[in-house]
Amino acid sequence: MVDTVENGVRHITAAPSALVCSKLIDFDLEDGRIRNLRYMGGCNGNLKALGALLEGATVEFALERLSGINCAGRGTSCSDQLTRILRQVCK
Repeated sequence: MVDTVENGVRHITAAPSALVCSKLIDFDLEDGRIRNLRYMGGCNGNLKALGALLEGATVEFALERLSGINCAGRGTSCSDQLTRILRQVCK
């Protein structure tokens, strides 16, 4: 995981579990809100939509809505992996 801060904006790039299709999750945290969420790999259209829907959303909102979502019986999903990363960096 790469976690940097510049001009008060926290930038995170992290590799999700190998159980999901995406290879990297990249986003900014600014004043407790998610900005510029991008996934590399995975279901491109769905993950772009997720980024658009979460733009400006609070971390708490993402955790409430996306935690535990299961994709194809894997026990996790690309969106669930985002929540796991958020929990890790926002402890």
